[in-house]
Amino acid sequence: MTGKILVAYATRAGSTAEVAQAIAEVLRGQGNTVDVMPVKEVKDLSPYRAVIAGSAIRMGSWLPEAVDFVTKNQPALNKVPTAFFLVSGFLKDDTSEMRAKVSAFLDPVRAIMKPCKEGLFAGKMDYSKISFLDRIIAKAVKSVEGDWRNWDEIRAWAAHAVPVDPPAG
Repeated sequence: MTGKILVAYATRAGSTAEVAQAIAEVLRGQGNTVDVMPVKEVKDLSPYRAVIAGSAIRMGSWLPEAVDFVTKNQPALNKVPTAFFLVSGFLKDDTSEMRAKVSAFLDPVRAIMKPCKEGLFAGKMDYSKISFLDRIIAKAVKSVEGDWRNWDEIRAWAAHAVPVDPPAG
């Protein structure tokens, strides 16, 4: 097994992909080789010594393709350190009550397997990047546009999301 780490994600409007890239940058800065890709593109987990899987939240849940990824790959994921993260606009109001509510969005994947670490990150709402139907839903629930991602928090979490390989030499 190599020292590669996979950061796999599911996104609708690109915000979660940007979070996944930021996580990968931190891991690369620690000397790791990191692949970043949508969960739908992951074909084989055997090259990876750790996996970080994340998803945007839609209607109070991880996106279906992210849940499918964990379900389909559960035997392989149980053999390596696996961390989960989510990106949710609900966390623009970062209170302990809201964190508890948002944390529950991970329950369906926690039922499949227990991650070594979990990250709960505020998201971004950009009406220009979502479908017409999602815009109607977002406006109906009075979702406002904005970017609430805390990059320092994301990077700090990434630095300890999975065990790092000892330095060579």
